[in-house]
Amino acid sequence: MDRRHFLQAAAAAGLVAAARPTHIAQAATEGGGIPLAEGRPLRRFEIHHSIELAGKGGNRGPALLWVPMAQTAGDYQRAHAPSWSSTADRAALLHEPVYGAGILRADWDGADPWMVELVQIVETCDRQPGDQEARATDPAELRLYRQPTPSMPTDGIVRETAMRIVAGIDAPEARLRAIYDWVVDNSFRVAATRGCGLGNIATMLETGYLGGKCADINGLMVGLARAAGFPAPEVYGIRVADSALAKSLGRSGDVSKARHCRAEVHLDSRGWFAVDPADVRKVMLEEGLGLGDPHVAALRERLFGSWEMNWIGYNSARDFQPAEAPHPLGFLMFPYAVTAGFEPDCLDPATFRYSITARELPA
Repeated sequence: MDRRHFLQAAAAAGLVAAARPTHIAQAATEGGGIPLAEGRPLRRFEIHHSIELAGKGGNRGPALLWVPMAQTAGDYQRAHAPSWSSTADRAALLHEPVYGAGILRADWDGADPWMVELVQIVETCDRQPGDQEARATDPAELRLYRQPTPSMPTDGIVRETAMRIVAGIDAPEARLRAIYDWVVDNSFRVAATRGCGLGNIATMLETGYLGGKCADINGLMVGLARAAGFPAPEVYGIRVADSALAKSLGRSGDVSKARHCRAEVHLDSRGWFAVDPADVRKVMLEEGLGLGDPHVAALRERLFGSWEMNWIGYNSARDFQPAEAPHPLGFLMFPYAVTAGFEPDCLDPATFRYSITARELPA
């Protein structure tokens, strides 16, 4: 089936019903869940998407659009129901059935303009080590985040590497720290990597080239943790404010190019435990610092167990295919679209024609 006929068939079928989210990504429309943690400052952000899909040449047939929505998660992030206006023939908030990812889906049957204006309010508070006592966790969720995916195998060289890193270490948190330190010590950030990277961790280990951006470095963290027996997801999201930790770890105003994915690992004694080795490497590259620099050493400690919440998380969906999409996606951290003529480049806001702005509101 060619792309034009595929789009026409998908449009005729209408929007599919969404399954209820059952994992870390609670419904972005619910805004409930565990109350935000007490004793830490609450932050409130307004995230505004403005999208006008670009056609190609004179081809102005049907179009489909998927936009990731912020999730409600744990005691550190609460996402309110988004509001939107569009020229779409159909638009609805859906939830991917395996990971529970919240997605705004818009369909156009024919000619442009293909436009969406979208606003979502998200409240956050910083995650700190020891903030959250271990709570009962859905066994299905733990099983899901131990599983391999096509781009994140947990056997072969991935398992061999993980077992070598944790050899002789018994305590779970110490095993996790060994993996974190290994990733910090051996990976490196590559500024020329497009977007956030691909996260094909087996290829990274097989070639010995452990460079890239957050989806590569934190993907390596998650894959090694899973191979060592820990449940571990990446959390794909976007920076929405300046950082108190380092200039390079923040963005405000126009955040169209401020995507960042993080990682968390489940410890029986601590619950979901936040880590971010990729941001250690980002600061080293962008601020010209070495591993021995005191600022890097302090950041390395800070990012084992905490996240600064000048960032919002979308979802943890990995190697999945949104309903009616023509092929699987490695992850959904950027708007994704299919038109009758082509797939706009989601890594280039100018050619895709989208902008995302963030502003902090009074809490």
